[in-house]
Amino acid sequence: MKSPICDLLGVEFPLVAFTHCRDVVVQVSKAGGFGVLGAAGYDAETLEIELNWIDEHIDGMPYGVDLIAPTSMAVTDDNNSPEEILDMVPEEHRNFATGILAQHNIDTADVYAKQTGSAGGFLTSGKAANIIDVAFSHPIKLIVNALGVPPRYMLEMGKERGVVVGALVGAKEHAVKQVEAGVDVLIVSGTEAGGHCGEVSTMVLVPEVCQAVADSNVPVLAAGGIIKGRQMAAAMAMGAHGAWTGSMWLATSEAETSQVIKEKYVQANSRQTVRSKARTGKYSRQLRSPWTDAWESGEGPEPLPMPLQSLVSEAPLAKVTKLAEGGHQGARQLATSFVGQGVGLIDSIQDTRTVVREFIEDYLSAVDRVSATISE
Repeated sequence: MKSPICDLLGVEFPLVAFTHCRDVVVQVSKAGGFGVLGAAGYDAETLEIELNWIDEHIDGMPYGVDLIAPTSMAVTDDNNSPEEILDMVPEEHRNFATGILAQHNIDTADVYAKQTGSAGGFLTSGKAANIIDVAFSHPIKLIVNALGVPPRYMLEMGKERGVVVGALVGAKEHAVKQVEAGVDVLIVSGTEAGGHCGEVSTMVLVPEVCQAVADSNVPVLAAGGIIKGRQMAAAMAMGAHGAWTGSMWLATSEAETSQVIKEKYVQANSRQTVRSKARTGKYSRQLRSPWTDAWESGEGPEPLPMPLQSLVSEAPLAKVTKLAEGGHQGARQLATSFVGQGVGLIDSIQDTRTVVREFIEDYLSAVDRVSATISE
């Protein structure tokens, strides 16, 4: 295809797949797209293991890494000892979370027993450099910061190593700032997206950003609710140069997503997601369940800032998922995970290569349909 994304990343088709599963990264890249490993939650040692595995299995095809180094967090390098971080979480929040589980017949005695006080996958400036160094020690073609302007160190290393640096944005003004900072690619993510997202729809945001940064020649990947090739065709008609996708890979057979959650994705419609701060402290979209309903009811405490809210939510949700996999009915009801509104277009669990092939075929069919509207 003719696209600056294909030229920058060395791919045949500008379909970028964000996933936390290394197997999906490999299969997407081998099928002609571009796999990106979501590295949130890895420390330097575990990221090294994952990237070594990808290098050994991807047959030299290009891939990338996505990190979360937020512009601002409640935790800094000066106050992030495990004890200090845990002390910043009010007991009221933990009690509300365990109360939701108890209402669904789940024993809550050990929910927070092994909590370490780690900031999780959100990198403070001091920790970011170590993770970035690991990423750049591998033959990646792209590195992306998911929240805010990439650290200066990431931008400098990208230019030094010839690695494309990208950033996700959910508003026009953020896109302009990212271009001024020197990013090479913008991932323009509408509110339909799973995980962290803004409040403007993809249909509005993509042309708005493309118009605002037109003079910069920085290519744009459209994101947010994109599950089908026809949606990428629509985004490219609006000025984008390809698609950044995430939710569509969660229900693939290779994905490490819990089988219970995969089945929920297949059964869900596009109205069964919610955009809430209750998972991470910043707005993120996830599958609606009694867990999300409780936090949105107004009966509980206000979510804490990132990353403290994750210390409230992740431990109980991990227990919920484990119990759900064992058949616990209350846990199955509560089970939730990040996903976008495009979940309504996921109707089966398929292998990754089939998903890529069908996406490309759907894109080509959409282009033919549009071309047919032009009279000769």
